[in-house]
Amino acid sequence: MNEITENYSIRLMEEKDIDQILVVEHDAFTTPWSRTAFYNEIVNNQFAHYLVVEIDSEIVGYCGVWVIIDEAHITNIAIHSKFRGKKLGETLLLHAMELARTFGAKKMTLEVRVSNETAQQLYKKLGFEAVGIRKNYYTDNLEDAQIMWVNLYE
Repeated sequence: MNEITENYSIRLMEEKDIDQILVVEHDAFTTPWSRTAFYNEIVNNQFAHYLVVEIDSEIVGYCGVWVIIDEAHITNIAIHSKFRGKKLGETLLLHAMELARTFGAKKMTLEVRVSNETAQQLYKKLGFEAVGIRKNYYTDNLEDAQIMWVNLYE
């Protein structure tokens, strides 16, 4: 089992991080978010909270969560492919779950590609349960999304 071997830190995303975030975004997704989308999330969206994971001052992953009243929604989570398999995604998601709790969330949801079994296994490990399907959710190939929820206080 690959454990985190490097020194890492997790902190809130800042505007100055967007260039490095875009590197991770383009590595991880076939339809990456734009610079403007990230800027609007961290500067203008009062519900959005984004975390980054750094190794030696390099951002290698990030996670976004919206907290609205008592529900949290993971907007996206990504670890650069060079750093996968080191439990950074799990650690980052655990931090996002704790962050959501501090803002009053009782439940958390996310969507994941039905073909992304690796991510689904991680989410299940952390208590998420599959509750439904969003048909043709992903615009790049019209793949369905698995909807998953977790109670943050169980």
